[in-house]
Amino acid sequence: MQNKRVLIISSEVTPYLPQTDQAINSFKIPKAINDAGGQIRIFMPRYGMINERRHQLHEVIRLSGMNMVINDMDMPLIIKVASIPKERMQVYFIDNEEYFKRKAMLKDEDGVLFPDNDERMIFFTKGVIETVKKLNWSPDVIHLHGWFASLFPLYMKTYFSEDPIFESSKIVTSVYPNDFEGELSSELLNKVSYDVKDEEARSTLKESTYENLMNLAINYSDGVVLSGENIAKSILSKIDSQKIPTLTFEDSAKENSYVDFFNNHII
Repeated sequence: MQNKRVLIISSEVTPYLPQTDQAINSFKIPKAINDAGGQIRIFMPRYGMINERRHQLHEVIRLSGMNMVINDMDMPLIIKVASIPKERMQVYFIDNEEYFKRKAMLKDEDGVLFPDNDERMIFFTKGVIETVKKLNWSPDVIHLHGWFASLFPLYMKTYFSEDPIFESSKIVTSVYPNDFEGELSSELLNKVSYDVKDEEARSTLKESTYENLMNLAINYSDGVVLSGENIAKSILSKIDSQKIPTLTFEDSAKENSYVDFFNNHII
């Protein structure tokens, strides 16, 4: 992985949020790549529950100030950055007063999904892409974690398909066990369609279930990591039909598994 650029996009990263499997992986994997000589940048939302003073977040003025058009509305983008202590890895935080000020992540205190998560997803996706463009940092691999990042492959390979910054980038999606039941939002397809006119998206997002979001991401990915047991059968079937490189859950536990997977099957 010497000097290879790897972009990590996740809704949860340790040490900024509690230690779920996704948050731990979103730290552990880039650390392994960084230790192997790769160049790492991590993007995540700046939820209101993150203590900016403790983690030494600061706004990057030259990257902030853009407006993202979400459902025909202009929403200002704020970019903050911090470094994970002792690891020499920069974390970029996508922020917006409307979407991320609340003291919670994706669900309320009763475990119910926030009704505007669809718009938050679109904002996060477009915010990451526009910020990477401003950084003029072309990643070799883009590694996605969680359903909140599942729109990224669609946007990168349709809406931003002619942008040279991602011309050679490969997308790897980590699939975790089902995180919610039912639909994310009945309006997600309409809001995505404001940017993207894509038949695969229209067909898949008619029902914005967890499985459909992950299947859409897999459709535009170059590789998949199974990050847990009990992955839904429809997702496993989608992976098989795509015939793309897959790192199994068992193999992912082996030393240097991600570095070897990226080196030998993705790049």
